Amino acid sequence: MGLCDPRRKCWCLGPRESRRHGSAGHAVRGPPSRLVAPAASLPVGGNREIPPPTGRLPSASPARRAPCKDCQVIMKVLLLKDPEEDDCGQDPYIRELGLYGLEATLIPVLSFEFLSLPSFSEKLSHPEGYGGLIFTSPRAVEAVELCLEKDNKTKVWRKSLKEKWNAKSVYVVGNATASLVNKIGLHTEGENCGNAEKLAECICSRESSALPLLFPRGTLKREILLKMLKDRGIPVESLTVYRTIPHPGIQGNLNSYYSQQGIPASITFFIPSGLTHSLKHIQGYLVTTLTRLRCSSQHPWGVRTVSVV
Repeated sequence: MGLCDPRRKCWCLGPRESRRHGSAGHAVRGPPSRLVAPAASLPVGGNREIPPPTGRLPSASPARRAPCKDCQVIMKVLLLKDPEEDDCGQDPYIRELGLYGLEATLIPVLSFEFLSLPSFSEKLSHPEGYGGLIFTSPRAVEAVELCLEKDNKTKVWRKSLKEKWNAKSVYVVGNATASLVNKIGLHTEGENCGNAEKLAECICSRESSALPLLFPRGTLKREILLKMLKDRGIPVESLTVYRTIPHPGIQGNLNSYYSQQGIPASITFFIPSGLTHSLKHIQGYLVTTLTRLRCSSQHPWGVRTVSVV
């Protein structure tokens, strides 16, 4: 089935109601001055800009035509992540992709088991023994919430513990983690650093306490932050509070998706462990139809993508 040529103007709805088309032939909604084609439809080398249609209609063109069949194609995108609601009550990726005419579906591929919560709870009860906290993932913040709930410490936290920890530094990576930390009543520093290396630099430039920083973390360890802090003489006490496991419903959810939606135009993985746990399931569906698998280095929204072309 042929698709609309992205290099020419498409006037299937007439001059005032014409739709701009991406290179996959789907209607693209977005700013009139600048459009970016989806990664799945581009040649190797990244995104390219699609200028809005310009010029006048041919004189023989009617004022309004019925939409051509190919122009009604909607590109489907599969996002392998947990849904997250923003202030509008909608996952931000679903909303953003929808603005460009893309139909996105979320399928969670990871689950988490929490570990050492009694030990973590005890440490949270003694802020006087630490110089501050470090959070590098939302799961570590969830571990705090679980400790407070299981040990009936929520009232104590609100009454005194929270303020004692706020008298110290609470470092985080990323705005999503910072938002969760703020919800449990703690003030944050370093959320705009973007990665562990830059956060380590931020901590080293500010930290002077001889007391160790308490660092709850997962089993998938990245040592760069700990190494940088150790090299600068910043004491850190790390504690493994969760581990990552495959989501128990991943196979069933993928079966349901592919039977109802078919092969998506693009599949997006958000973290390496998500790729590890889900790729073996996805390959079974793609083996007969996949012609090329391209890994792009950077998605426009900051996530790594794997696109089916």
